[in-house]
Amino acid sequence: MTTTRQRPGRRPSRRGVQPVARSRRGRRPEEARRRTADPVSRRRALRRRWVALLSVLTVVGLGYILFFTSLLGVRSVEVTGARSVPVEQIRSAAAVPERRAMFRVDTDAIADRVATLPGVATVDVSRSWPSTIEIAVTERTPVGYYNTGEALYLVDTGGVVYKEIPEPPAGLPEFKLAAVGPDDPTTRSVTSVLGALPEQLRPRVRQVRAESPGSVEFTLAGGKVVRWGDAEQNDRKAKVLGALLTRKGKVYDVSSPELPTVS
Repeated sequence: MTTTRQRPGRRPSRRGVQPVARSRRGRRPEEARRRTADPVSRRRALRRRWVALLSVLTVVGLGYILFFTSLLGVRSVEVTGARSVPVEQIRSAAAVPERRAMFRVDTDAIADRVATLPGVATVDVSRSWPSTIEIAVTERTPVGYYNTGEALYLVDTGGVVYKEIPEPPAGLPEFKLAAVGPDDPTTRSVTSVLGALPEQLRPRVRQVRAESPGSVEFTLAGGKVVRWGDAEQNDRKAKVLGALLTRKGKVYDVSSPELPTVS
């Protein structure tokens, strides 16, 4: 019978593999490493929290300054494009809240209020930092006037009846139409014809008449009558009319520019 002895301090090997001795010199236990790293991790975490808190407070503070204080509030209102409409009338209609924070100014509401003025066609309202509201207006351009039987009103290039006047304006013709309005086809035809007339001829027009969009005619200073017809070929008709007016006559018909007549 054979007896196997094993040396003290060694364990039997498994499957013939000798155990490997490992030295613990120079290494700290895992718990010691965690205790050493924890204070550093805590300081980093605390620092991140402070940075996040300061960031939130900064955003909230800026938001409060921009939206709820007068630091960046309205200080002035500038109006551009006004000629016949008084600037002070535009400012009064705009009713821009003084010292209100710029971000809280309702520019659309301001534009709507200014657009109610009779002589204003379009309005654009914008913010000019740090403290100015800019109002840019486009005024209506009158091309004639309309007598309703009770009062006289200016008519613009779009056929809008927009402003009461005390007397007939110099250099503008009277619209002798059954009705005047931007949605009326006859009105649109008349305003298109007037817009096509040469600059030197337009002030000579005294009256414009039309029963339909295709029957536009007007009377010039001195009594000459021009039969224009519809609002087609306006440029060509204007050139033909310029040549016809050099001839003597009472009625100048350019409704068919290929066959104009003078009578």
